[in-house]
Amino acid sequence: MEKRIGTITLLIADRSQSAQVNAIISEFADIVLARQGLPLQARPVAVISLIVEGSTDRINTICGRLGRLPGVEAKAVVTRTAPIAQGSPDKSIHKYCKSH
Repeated sequence: MEKRIGTITLLIADRSQSAQVNAIISEFADIVLARQGLPLQARPVAVISLIVEGSTDRINTICGRLGRLPGVEAKAVVTRTAPIAQGSPDKSIHKYCKSH
């Protein structure tokens, strides 16, 4: 299956889910290229953004598992086609959102 590059954004309203979020992200470490977390202590939500590269099945699986946690929203955006190894980057982007 071809690999795609994308992002997953997590909005975490229930911080007690942090351990489960981190455990799931660790399970999918093979597709996570980068992670940025903003705890936003003064606000009722924390934000985590992930840059991922993997099959749509793997990206859907991590996004779905994260989005099913209580108090966690997960959205993914992935490229429509596999990235071009050489030459100009693929300019077609397909929004692939999954909200649970």
